[in-house]
Amino acid sequence: MLNLPYGNGCLLFLQFLRSTLLHLPGVTEKLYFGTPAFYVNKKIFARIKEDGENLVLGTLDRDKWMHAKPDVYHITAHYLNYNYMLVRLAHADPQELKELLLTAWRNRATKKLIEAYQKNIT
Repeated sequence: MLNLPYGNGCLLFLQFLRSTLLHLPGVTEKLYFGTPAFYVNKKIFARIKEDGENLVLGTLDRDKWMHAKPDVYHITAHYLNYNYMLVRLAHADPQELKELLLTAWRNRATKKLIEAYQKNIT
């Protein structure tokens, strides 16, 4: 059962995530703590946080993003020791977020899945 406070914005964002991610090789959507989460190679790389206002996003460059746009990218104490950052959905640029989601997928995908993706886009 979904625990999200599903307003129109959250539903639109979930549609955005699905259209951006589900066509990527190996991506699956499952619930994680009652919220939609996206996996590749059985590893989570993005999920909607329980508050419905933030996206938990896997990244190796969070300091760069948080420094550049602290109104969009941030963390809580819980994420200090993990390679994740939070994205304030109301402030996120869709094109920039698509690129970050693709990078998060690449960081978790196998070499074979990345090659399959590259063959599809060329």
